Amino acid sequence: MKPEERNQLIDELLDGVIADVDFVRIEAEMHLNPEAREAYYERLELATLFEISAESRKDFEEKEQRVIEFRTSSPDGRNNWWAAAAAIGIGLLVGAVGWLSDPSGNEIADKSESVASGFAVVGEVANAVWDDGIKLDRGDLIPAGQLNLARGTVQLDLFSGVTVVIEGEAEFEVLSSMEMAVDLGKVQARVPEPAQGFRIHTAGGEVVDLGTEFALDVTREYTDISVINGKVEWYSPMEPMDTLTGGESVRHTIGEGSTRVAFEPESHTLVGDRVQELSSQRFTKEDRWLAHSEELARDGRLLAYFPMTRSGHWQRVLRDETTDGRDGAIVAAQRAPSRWGGGDLNALDFGSTGSRVRVNVPGDHEAVTFYCWVQIHSLDRWYNSLFLTDGHELYDPHWQIMDDGRLFFSVKAQDADKKAGKLDKHIAYSPVIWTPKKAGQWMQLAAVYNTEDWTITHYVNGEPVSIDHIENESLRAPIVNIGAASIGNWSDPSRDEPEFAVRNLNGSIDEFAIFSEALTASEIKELYETGKP
Repeated sequence: MKPEERNQLIDELLDGVIADVDFVRIEAEMHLNPEAREAYYERLELATLFEISAESRKDFEEKEQRVIEFRTSSPDGRNNWWAAAAAIGIGLLVGAVGWLSDPSGNEIADKSESVASGFAVVGEVANAVWDDGIKLDRGDLIPAGQLNLARGTVQLDLFSGVTVVIEGEAEFEVLSSMEMAVDLGKVQARVPEPAQGFRIHTAGGEVVDLGTEFALDVTREYTDISVINGKVEWYSPMEPMDTLTGGESVRHTIGEGSTRVAFEPESHTLVGDRVQELSSQRFTKEDRWLAHSEELARDGRLLAYFPMTRSGHWQRVLRDETTDGRDGAIVAAQRAPSRWGGGDLNALDFGSTGSRVRVNVPGDHEAVTFYCWVQIHSLDRWYNSLFLTDGHELYDPHWQIMDDGRLFFSVKAQDADKKAGKLDKHIAYSPVIWTPKKAGQWMQLAAVYNTEDWTITHYVNGEPVSIDHIENESLRAPIVNIGAASIGNWSDPSRDEPEFAVRNLNGSIDEFAIFSEALTASEIKELYETGKP
């Protein structure tokens, strides 16, 4: 087939006007010729770019659905290859397009490629209190600029492989994965062989590692440098370079110079032991949470509670710890490390297509609170499910995350009439709560639907991030009815309609609860404080 004829048939296919005989011809060409498949994607991209420039994102979703419906409704087995190609092609295109518009008309960030900024992450924390309004927890990227640790202990994992433990009060800055500045505080570093040359700047000089484990005690008057293992070089503008080896220490007094001092091994715990100590403190917090979890399970307001601390009588059952005990059925989701670390596999990872936990929550409820701990790897589809009812019937709640990092919650209040501009629900969007720099971090999420004041409130890590007032009375669902639903995905396909929207969460969920009341801000804050690792 000549390129001109091939392209004409592709255009007719995309426009929905291709004849049956021509469909068979182009289908065969696509199967046999990679250039034909490439031409299809290129022309699909070109056609859709024009549409995106003139349509809102909601309109584009409807057009995408019409394309898929056309493919699947065509005779002679067209619902196989072409439907998949159209959906994949459009999905790839949306991922490559620069700026899109969401249903509210706001621009979404450039989707060329996700980026993050930083040189290190927080490995562990113990009783850490930060100044200047900064809150850093395990898994957080270290931001640029000076950090002030008022008290407590933190472990930093630099991307070069260096491990640094810092005790407050401390003032420091991570300049790169191979360089830090410390103005105050006790610091201990373990430097692997690939990171030799790592350096720390102080007011009195600079420590350059030569493959070692060393400690600094930096005050306003002096800096103590102690080498636990290996060798370092100490550079001061006041004197020649000094080389220190394991078991040696030097004190540099500001304005006076350096003198050798006695090495005190009892004051320097090995970094590995310090890290283990920090991890043990976190496990102590887990023990306290386990006790709280057992108490929480007796809360009469719980409709479902999955702490995920133990499986059912076989591995594909997720135990509901409420008195009703409506266990969930694990489908495809795999056991994964929990937020507490330590090697236990109590969380569930929903990354593979089809992953979900099937649940059934009966009854009509005047208010609800959804709550979970979640670790997001990426948001690689428009809708990323936290909890979705089967289908979208009257009074059904939907809780998910948009691909731009906003939370989404709604309860269907009435049947829609799009031609008349009649909506079926109020959608409460949060601000952006997740970006790629948060990948792999555990966070607590909650959504509260309150019919007393007609509000929907989103919470992140115990704090309210948005409150929506449902002003339109026709969009106020008087009750919430859940029924059959899925954690981490949406619905299951039927015999007649095997295709399904890909909405499984690319991440893990550790604890999940549904309450039949609108929890207060203080209650959600308490859940966070008792449950944070």
